[in-house]
Amino acid sequence: MSERMGRASRIRRLSLRSPLIQQALRNRDKGKPWTDAQIGLRVGRILNHHKMAKHSIVTVRESNFSYTRHAESIEAEAKLDGLYCIRTSETQEAWSAPDVVRGYKGLGNVEKAFRCLKQVDLKVRPIFLRNTDHVKAHIFLCVLAYYVEWHMRQKLVELLYADEEIQANRGTRDPVLPAQSSASAKAKKKMHQNAQGLPVQGFRSLMEELATQSRNVCRMAGGNNKGPTATMLAMPTALQRRAFELLGCTQQREVTK
Repeated sequence: MSERMGRASRIRRLSLRSPLIQQALRNRDKGKPWTDAQIGLRVGRILNHHKMAKHSIVTVRESNFSYTRHAESIEAEAKLDGLYCIRTSETQEAWSAPDVVRGYKGLGNVEKAFRCLKQVDLKVRPIFLRNTDHVKAHIFLCVLAYYVEWHMRQKLVELLYADEEIQANRGTRDPVLPAQSSASAKAKKKMHQNAQGLPVQGFRSLMEELATQSRNVCRMAGGNNKGPTATMLAMPTALQRRAFELLGCTQQREVTK
């Protein structure tokens, strides 16, 4: 609908400009008349400005011009309103049409990565460095941090609101239709917990939850502060324990020195 309305608006504006050009030609005739080339250049600039060159048939002759709408071109474009065409240099044997669409939509992950780097989580800017090597090292560490974060999201997906079945569904669903959340993802968003009864949340809040896990160094009283010490980890919650299991982290409950 928006493409049709935009095209109609450009046709209307172009129709309003045509009498103005004709009037300019009549005024110019009182002095030195324009050549056909000058008329063609001016008309061409207006057609390009309104993006209507392909929909117009222009005739310039004897210091005058006329134009008509290219009805066939307008009708052919109207049939494609709301449709997008994706072209690739790959052969059909290498990439099927659905795979091409999936690859194109996969660019959204790249855009999400840049947004995460620049704005949301890592905030690569501002860079308070001047040395070229230092700037490169800063960018490298930010990209490496995003790489680690991406893998953590994949491991912790059952504790997040993210859809756990999205990767499997991408290979079977119609890539042209809007993506639909799986039944498990809808259940997590509705109940705010996963199938095991653990609360689900965003990645940032989950990291804040894991950050409460502490390591405490305890020293026995007496001995002029030279008594034996013990390093103990705080008892993790059920959510923290499951997150550490998914990440493959092992916790040592007590280490004495």
